[in-house]
Amino acid sequence: MRMDLPSRLARNLKQLRETRGVTQQQMAKLAGVPRATWSHLESGSANPTLSVLDRVAESLHVTLEELVAAPKAACEFFPKSSLRVQQRGEALIHKLLPDPIPGVEIDRFELPARARLVGVPHTPGSREYLTCERGQLQLVAASETFTLTPGDVVVFRGDQRHSYSNPGSAVAIAYSVVLVTR
Repeated sequence: MRMDLPSRLARNLKQLRETRGVTQQQMAKLAGVPRATWSHLESGSANPTLSVLDRVAESLHVTLEELVAAPKAACEFFPKSSLRVQQRGEALIHKLLPDPIPGVEIDRFELPARARLVGVPHTPGSREYLTCERGQLQLVAASETFTLTPGDVVVFRGDQRHSYSNPGSAVAIAYSVVLVTR
């Protein structure tokens, strides 16, 4: 069901105000509008001018678009089956971010026993944080070999050639967080 514009505005205003922990009276004063106007805005019964909407948006430090956008859920559940899984060679790479965040990649690797995965160099200046959850994982980066066991972390430049391998006899599980600088 699609919400009409006054209802979206009302829901967004109330949520933004309550998140900030202030009363309608306090927000009305900050926006320079009468308390009754703010109350009507939050009830969905107002038909505000652009000038009023602009003052309200400015008082909340949001854009006009954010005031009238479809409200976002406070929480979203993403079942495992909805997240992207990529097979590269013998490795399974699970994407852990359902929605892309600019400059951030978070993956879960499953690397079978004695398997190897060649890493793809990332954007220049990026940093990769690699941690082992289960098994044993070897990382080759910057002509060095690092052996990780559960709980270990290696931080390295993600813009260089690197590879991961599992020298053990069981599946290795690891997490990679890549932060891209622009």
